[in-house]
Amino acid sequence: MERSRYWVEWPTLSLIALSYCAWAAGTTFLSSVWLPLGIVLTALAIALHSSLQHEVIHGHPVANRMLAQALVFPAIILVIPYLRFRDTHLAHHHDALLTDPYDDPESNYLDPTVWERLPWVVQVLLNFNNTLIGRLLIGPAVSQTAFMLGDWRKARAGDGSVVLGWLWHVPALIPVVLWLVFVSQMPFWAYALSAYAAISILKIRTFLEHQAHERARGRTVIIEDRGLLAFLFLNNNLHVVHHMHPRLPWYRLPKTYFANRDRYLARNNGYRYKSYAEVFRRYLFKAKDPVPHPIWRR
Repeated sequence: MERSRYWVEWPTLSLIALSYCAWAAGTTFLSSVWLPLGIVLTALAIALHSSLQHEVIHGHPVANRMLAQALVFPAIILVIPYLRFRDTHLAHHHDALLTDPYDDPESNYLDPTVWERLPWVVQVLLNFNNTLIGRLLIGPAVSQTAFMLGDWRKARAGDGSVVLGWLWHVPALIPVVLWLVFVSQMPFWAYALSAYAAISILKIRTFLEHQAHERARGRTVIIEDRGLLAFLFLNNNLHVVHHMHPRLPWYRLPKTYFANRDRYLARNNGYRYKSYAEVFRRYLFKAKDPVPHPIWRR
């Protein structure tokens, strides 16, 4: 069935409004009542907002793309420009390149030759980052450093899309800064902590959503979770369904998966976890994968 020129996905639009309301509440009266509670709600709101940005990247929730982007354009996460998120994520959706240390922008693996040349201190740090506790504690700092260094090199090499992405980040920050200065009752250090915590939460989703595998179809995970994390990630824990149907809205992913469960598990060679609780039990203090790509060949 074809969409009309003016279609609207009301569940997604409602969640966008909810994320801003929660963010506003967390940074104002909840912070004035008890700052830790304000930090927690603000972090959850920022994480949800990032997941909603992901929905917009894939063509939701309204027909007008410029309007959709405007709805999630404020940079409440502070350090990740929306346009760079969009461009790198769409590049990531080339499934044949998933986990490639060079061509998949979201890969957590390194070229083994590059790994061997790293100082031992950096290797220790990256090995710790490959445990779930490490990804939560230092993962945001590690990934942001790598992301910004990579963009700096691309900008110096003359990549105009990278420069444009960071230039548009400035107006996206302005309403956030104005809110924090004139409306928010949360200290800036607490807001920065909330943003860091939000990225940590998102690292739970990306921790093992892709694995090294000879075949592209076996690289993308299914986590059959239906709790708070699945909600914050907008059901992207059912990740192979999202990669097979990237235009499917978040609220249709569970029904699509569970109605065709055997098909999707056959598709990804059974790369599955029952819940995020299982992921925490197995990998909180243990690395699932090595940092150097175990089967990568140039």
